[in-house]
Amino acid sequence: MDAAPVSAPLLDIRDLFVRFRTDAGVVHAVNGLNLSLRRGKSLGFVGETGAGKTTAALAALQLIQSPPGEMTGEIFFEGQDVMKMTEPEKRALRGGKIAMIFQDPMSSLNPIMTVEEQIMEMVSLHSAGAGARERAREMLTLVGIRPERGKDYPHQLSGGMRQRVGIAIALACEPSLLIADEPTTALDVTIQAQVIDLIKKLQSEVRTSLLLITHDLGVVAEICDEVAIMYAGRLVEAADLRKLYKKPLHPYTQGLFDAVPRLDADPDEKLAVISGLTPDPTDLPKGCSFSPRCPNVRDLCRERSCGMREHEPGHFVDCHFPMQDRNAANRGDGQ
Repeated sequence: MDAAPVSAPLLDIRDLFVRFRTDAGVVHAVNGLNLSLRRGKSLGFVGETGAGKTTAALAALQLIQSPPGEMTGEIFFEGQDVMKMTEPEKRALRGGKIAMIFQDPMSSLNPIMTVEEQIMEMVSLHSAGAGARERAREMLTLVGIRPERGKDYPHQLSGGMRQRVGIAIALACEPSLLIADEPTTALDVTIQAQVIDLIKKLQSEVRTSLLLITHDLGVVAEICDEVAIMYAGRLVEAADLRKLYKKPLHPYTQGLFDAVPRLDADPDEKLAVISGLTPDPTDLPKGCSFSPRCPNVRDLCRERSCGMREHEPGHFVDCHFPMQDRNAANRGDGQ
């Protein structure tokens, strides 16, 4: 296959739909996702639990089991259509060119293999040369673990060390893209900060692109260049970090920021919440999926979705009435 042009995105997801057929009905997990990530950049993929972030990442890795899963759309990685790859090509892609750090390191590591053996296994799968043990020890050192601890099993390590091992495995073959799925959720605050710093350091040293799946806007601010906000399987806002944090346009994005505790807030002040619950993915509302919870909802929102539009240069939003246009919405201007 021909190599992608230098200017082409590293990862380019186009009109992706992922559905699961269950006894309760069809679960609409990802609904028309368009997302791209440039080489050397880091993208924060933000949303509540169940928004479809992890499902989209698994689709990029071609890890959606069929049945019950069904996928349509296009996924290009380095200019190659992932959905048309053969199984050997997909296996070479996973771990070799795209690697993933999972949310729970205890469940993602093999309990009956030493951590050194698990890193060696990844190296051996994607490299014909010798030196897997040396590479494993090098990776342990890189993530701040003494090489002699490579003889330990996962249960002998702390949660923070297990997550470091997961990072070592993911980066062992110097992938072009690292997908980190809530990498700090299961860790205490001190260890979270260490893992964030480690990911930032290694991303710079290994020169890999990063797709960070999270619900933590603080972590995104520490690591990412760009942000994409997802709700009910749809992208609702996307921009570079500064633009989106300075002026969020979608009511859902604004709600996420309002719900973040502030250090200067009154101790007796209640935290802001987004009213209501995320919609049932087997029965999504007509029109905008956020309309049942939106404080700015209008009849137009309940009738049809807006679709992603470039509201300002480089700032896209799926909303008929973006936050800065509230006055127009209040006047009843439906366009």
